[in-house]
Amino acid sequence: MTSLRSLYPPIEPYLSGMLDVGDGHSIYYERVGKRGGKPAVFLHGGPGGGISPDHRRLFDPSTYDVILFDQRGCGQSTPHAGLDANTTWHLVDDMERLRELAGFDKWLVLGGSWGSTLALAYAQKHRERVSELVLRGIYTVTKAELAWYYQFGVSEMFPDKWEKFQAPIPEAERGDMIAAYRKRLTSPDRAVQIEAAKAWSVWEGETVTLLPDASLSSEHGEDHFALAFARLENHYFIHGCWLEEGQLLRDADRLRGIPGVIVHGRYDMPCPARYAYALHKAWPEADFHLIEGAGHAYSEPGILDQLIRATDRFAGGSRR
Repeated sequence: MTSLRSLYPPIEPYLSGMLDVGDGHSIYYERVGKRGGKPAVFLHGGPGGGISPDHRRLFDPSTYDVILFDQRGCGQSTPHAGLDANTTWHLVDDMERLRELAGFDKWLVLGGSWGSTLALAYAQKHRERVSELVLRGIYTVTKAELAWYYQFGVSEMFPDKWEKFQAPIPEAERGDMIAAYRKRLTSPDRAVQIEAAKAWSVWEGETVTLLPDASLSSEHGEDHFALAFARLENHYFIHGCWLEEGQLLRDADRLRGIPGVIVHGRYDMPCPARYAYALHKAWPEADFHLIEGAGHAYSEPGILDQLIRATDRFAGGSRR
């Protein structure tokens, strides 16, 4: 029986810094691995999730030269939880600034969850800059996907956790949970913002894995993280991520010819598997892995195994 692949050993960046991207925003970035190695970029989830040290470990450090960055408004980027000039297309432009800063002609793009959304938007606009595409937890931000997670669907699977998500919202406003949370997450009262942010963030932290993960729940309940995570997610989702309805699947033909891998958990709650399957049908050149016994998180064993296999494969079959 083939053993599951897992993360490469911990690694520190060989370079890090802040990049002024205009509009009052500065984004934190770091580079890890082999200077001058195979170019790659990692796109975190959320929006508003930020990067973590473990994200560096998805790539063979003896082969890859990886850029990781905190998207506008989160992690170490400033201003924290800032919503102005913060859209999908601002982030796509930021990626181009980082690519040019690094001197990369093309790079492998790896993104999960919201990171898969951003990766698809970037690849469809700048396909000539993408050498390979590795996507996990496909999210195309249709109205149906948003309603499934924030209105009716996942609520039926997690009634106890849904009750806590509804708690800050008066019953009269629960017909549009995203709009009701928007009002509170943009309130002039910081205490109101924090209460709403923690409820929004914990809802996600407690429903992304197949089995409970106390560390995820704890991280999502921390004030500083939750504020950026909830404000940015809600800001993006109330605007449909500045995408036309169904745009990313409609324009999947622009991915033709890009080598790719799609990895998705069978029991992914935030991101229903049907959209990953639809992307697979629209972009058949990409390898498709629907992981049994897995939810949404990249850290779930079967999902992580396929992500590491994908980055190894595109590095030329490197192994530890």
